[in-house]
Amino acid sequence: MQQFLQEVIVVTNDFLWSKLLIIMLLASGLFFTFKSKFFQVRLLKDMFRVLKEGAPDKNGISPFQAFCISMAARVGTGNITGIAIAIALGGPGAIFWMWIIAIIGSASSFVESTLAQIYKIKDKDGFRGGPAYYMEKGLKKRWMGALFAVLITLSFGIVFNAVQSNTITVAFENSFGTDRLTLGIIITIAFGIITFGGIKRIAKLSEYIVVFLAVLYIGVAVFVMLMNITKLPDVISLIVGHAFGLEQAAGGAIGAALMNGIKRGLFSNEAGMGSAPNAAAAATTSHPVKQGLVQALGVFTSTLVICSSTAFIILFSDAYQEPGLSGIELTQASLSTHIGAWASGFLAIMVFLFSFSTLIGNYYYGETNIEFLHTNKAWLFIYRICVLAMVIFGSVSKVQLVWDLADLFMGLMVIVNLIAIFLLSKVAFAALKDYVKQRKAGKDPVFYKDALENHEGVECWERSGTEQKTESKNAI
Repeated sequence: MQQFLQEVIVVTNDFLWSKLLIIMLLASGLFFTFKSKFFQVRLLKDMFRVLKEGAPDKNGISPFQAFCISMAARVGTGNITGIAIAIALGGPGAIFWMWIIAIIGSASSFVESTLAQIYKIKDKDGFRGGPAYYMEKGLKKRWMGALFAVLITLSFGIVFNAVQSNTITVAFENSFGTDRLTLGIIITIAFGIITFGGIKRIAKLSEYIVVFLAVLYIGVAVFVMLMNITKLPDVISLIVGHAFGLEQAAGGAIGAALMNGIKRGLFSNEAGMGSAPNAAAAATTSHPVKQGLVQALGVFTSTLVICSSTAFIILFSDAYQEPGLSGIELTQASLSTHIGAWASGFLAIMVFLFSFSTLIGNYYYGETNIEFLHTNKAWLFIYRICVLAMVIFGSVSKVQLVWDLADLFMGLMVIVNLIAIFLLSKVAFAALKDYVKQRKAGKDPVFYKDALENHEGVECWERSGTEQKTESKNAI
């Protein structure tokens, strides 16, 4: 029975991830890019400017902390292992298509995160929101929001955390001979302390871990690039040449590079999946578009910077040409050629930190959707216990079936979210128009729901009494 279930899931995932989802994600990303008049270029400076805005207050977390929570989920073992798999299966050309999907996909991330801000709601910790909330309040389809909430809670909140703990314990067992159960218990205790501490503790720890990881890992990549700077033109040429099949005789070379680059790019940056908007909604900001820009920057950071760091580490060596090397083993072998045999242990520690930060981001996505489904605190407590149990389970188990189930749930989640943001995209673009208009007037954009033609379901963007009087006076 389990074998039959495994085969059904594998066939379904193959259809979803090699055909349907790639078409949907590319089509929606291109549509949003053209509708936004290539905001990726026009508003690139604004992405960095708004990231530094606003200290957190009692009503939420800062834009930078929201950025870090989403990056904590985006930046994980996929940035180290997934890119190696993409190169092993699709060749160096996969990296070119990974870059392309990041640029296009940032538009989908912008739309979904802007919508999450527009339709967010207040809670005791500040704000919460995400796809489930804009499906209910924007589309008036609570059933759709409930379906999405269940899918993201199962895939990100529970199943993916088993995968992450498995990656940590396997890496440490291979490098240091550490007992997997013992390490799994330690991880679970540390993780439990954080998750029972609430969103503020999650935000603060994510802020520290993500910044540290990004600086450290990019620093190593820059060091490797400086060591091999004379090879850089050749590596760029290799990536571009393989992307279009110019370097290969095999007829399927372009397709392999295209599919693996797109698939691994999507797994890395999560653009359009509906995960990052859950963190985006928690930020305190003066305009929804600001958080949309911040999350678009997150796509660039995850893929164009961190994934590219792994790609260059691998392609500056000859290890990717060795048969049988893939995943973390390929990255370890490549880094070892640059900095020595101690790279294996170094990467094991990096995998621990990357995966632990991902545990935090994944947990929060599940928490905010559990609260959408039911506000009874007993359900949240049960969810937390289930997450901790899955962390223990993943630390000692073989989780191929769990991986496949997570891919299935996530694929269905993407389909539901893409339909919703396409139907609501005009709301996001109306907010973008309002933002750009205020920026051109030299103002720091501030959003009110009456800027939208139809603002039914929008709760958190009311004018205060003072602002209403000022507007009336100016109108007279």
